[in-house]
Amino acid sequence: MRYGQRGGYTPAEQERRERLRLQAADWFEDGHGTRQIARELRVHERTVARWRKSWREGGTEALRSKGPVSREKLTPAQWAWL
Repeated sequence: MRYGQRGGYTPAEQERRERLRLQAADWFEDGHGTRQIARELRVHERTVARWRKSWREGGTEALRSKGPVSREKLTPAQWAWL
């Protein structure tokens, strides 16, 4: 399902995405290429390129989650039902 159909990421999904970005940061430091990182993390190359740009400009901290955009509207039970 696409992001727009779900109305945003759940807190668990936000954590998962942050772990991907931080793993990518480790690989940036090791000199791995964009294509290789995208393949390993199963994301688009443009996404990795955007992460790399943020990493270059602000380091690993730039890839950390900024927190939820808004207050959770659904309860965990409602998310489970969906």
